Amino acid sequence: MAGIGVKLNRIFEKKSVFANLVGFTYSTIATVAPMVLVIAAIILMGWILGLNRAAYLSREVFFCTVLYIFIFALLTVSPFNAVLSKYMSDAIFEERYQDILPCYYLGLMFNIVFSCLFGIPFCLWEHFVGEVSVFYVFTGFCGYISLVLVFYSMIYLSICKDYQKISLYFLIGMIVTFILSLVLNFIFHWEVTISMLFSLMIGFFLIAVMEFATIKRYFVKNSNRYKEVLKYFGKWWQLVAANFFYILGLYIHNFVFWTSDMRIIVVRSFVCNQPYDMATCIAMFTNISATVIFIARIEMHFHDKYKVYSESVIGGKKADINNSKRRMFRAISNELMSLVRIQFIISVVVYLLCIVLLPRFGMGGMVMRIYPCMAAGYFVLFLMYSAIIFLYYYSDLAGAVMTTFGFCLATFLGSVFAMLYLSEIWYGLGVLLGAFVGWTLAYSRLRWVEKNLDRNIFCKWQLLKRGRGKKPSDVVYRRSN
Repeated sequence: MAGIGVKLNRIFEKKSVFANLVGFTYSTIATVAPMVLVIAAIILMGWILGLNRAAYLSREVFFCTVLYIFIFALLTVSPFNAVLSKYMSDAIFEERYQDILPCYYLGLMFNIVFSCLFGIPFCLWEHFVGEVSVFYVFTGFCGYISLVLVFYSMIYLSICKDYQKISLYFLIGMIVTFILSLVLNFIFHWEVTISMLFSLMIGFFLIAVMEFATIKRYFVKNSNRYKEVLKYFGKWWQLVAANFFYILGLYIHNFVFWTSDMRIIVVRSFVCNQPYDMATCIAMFTNISATVIFIARIEMHFHDKYKVYSESVIGGKKADINNSKRRMFRAISNELMSLVRIQFIISVVVYLLCIVLLPRFGMGGMVMRIYPCMAAGYFVLFLMYSAIIFLYYYSDLAGAVMTTFGFCLATFLGSVFAMLYLSEIWYGLGVLLGAFVGWTLAYSRLRWVEKNLDRNIFCKWQLLKRGRGKKPSDVVYRRSN
């Protein structure tokens, strides 16, 4: 994230309304623009091609296919990306640029193999049991693998501070997707849903190719040191667990409600719960600005405090270390409270707009009954994620695993309880309880880190490297007559 801090400071230091708008736009482009572009492309294609006039079964298969592509691409990528990101960051810090490509290739193989373990059996079931055509199933599978490659390559470009290029590649990919869908439908007379799905697959593949080409251009040499990458998975297994539990917690409540009486089973393969899934999507967008605000503020205010503390540890006096530590943790409290205040105002405004406007576009009834509690849950969830980022700053991986596991477990149990015993307006209670449990654990660990920071900084490492063999002599100095 440190790559956009300087740029944001230059923008906001002008202290004008226009500068604030430019800064917010830049932050949005650097964070959530890819997701917004994909959603906008799907909506625009559906509107121009007349998706609402397509057969009901075709529409449902298309929506479920896109939903499954995104959810399971994120889930299958999550176990590996955190550790690979850590390895790449360490390699860049130590200027071992020749070790980046081995990390990329090995992670690429892991992600593809792991994704295929889940994707291939499902596609076989979809074809033989659901009786979906081979071409449609294969197109969906290729879109799934292409999106896995996109998500995987994004971590490398993010570490290289190429946020603008990520957004640019998504823009190019979605423009190609939109134009290709028009060509396939109006010129070659393909069916609407097939045109849209095939075009999305091509767009994702194009984005993955552009990201791969950029990585190859940045890192040319290959040291072929693959064993060092494998060792990181054993050394930093907590990163794997924390990232996986967090991503699983984001969707586990949807999986729970996919088993309820409201579920829809499409072609005996896809399972979804349209009112609940739609309420989840709207609630996420109600609070998505928290990501933009958090990244902008942490880059502008906290990162400098963290840097000053790190420099004081290296060569400063005890008084300097203590003062910089107090300023740093005071900055954490200020940023979290500022995020709560600003996001609360934004969420209330967006919530009122959704309540008033969405029923006019057909999104009423059960969706609007589920939405309020779900919006409150996602409000706390994004605050919890901000606290987890601070835990990563201080390498408190045990606290991160504890937080994400507590969040995932509480979300699951709360969702089961809400589904079985509560009415629709409380269906989002699982997300709210899970996020609150995760937030409480994360904040408690931050307080623990503050109290034990000196011990972790100065007493964590050994002077002698551990190993097997004869114990070195404990004689440090021998006086000679």
